[in-house]
Amino acid sequence: MLKEFREFALKGNVVDLAIGIIIGAAFSGLVNSIVNDIIMPIVGVITGGIDFTNKYIQLAGDPQPTLDAARKAGATIAYGNFLTLLINFIIVAWILFLIVKGMNRMKREKAAAAAAPVATPEDVALLREIRDLLAKK
Repeated sequence: MLKEFREFALKGNVVDLAIGIIIGAAFSGLVNSIVNDIIMPIVGVITGGIDFTNKYIQLAGDPQPTLDAARKAGATIAYGNFLTLLINFIIVAWILFLIVKGMNRMKREKAAAAAAPVATPEDVALLREIRDLLAKK
């Protein structure tokens, strides 16, 4: 049983999946930085300096000045955090779409190149023609 598990764990698909997860975790940090450090400040300037990370709707308890205090006071909908995560998701989805689109294009080009018949070189065609003419005599 241990031998079977070792064979399974060392198959290419499992190793590829592990590498994908590690790269995905690193990529997540990069996307978070892009959203929090580049995109959200621009959105804040466009919307008049609004900081979305602290935007919330308090459902229970007295109104509070900060999101953390509002969460401690009662039920709170932190829609600013949701907007930030939504932007993160859209960026990741767009980049993955572009990667898959590029991979599919490369696969189609490779398949087209493999399917295209290789043209016979001119000298080989000429030699075949001569051979055929000599065979007729």
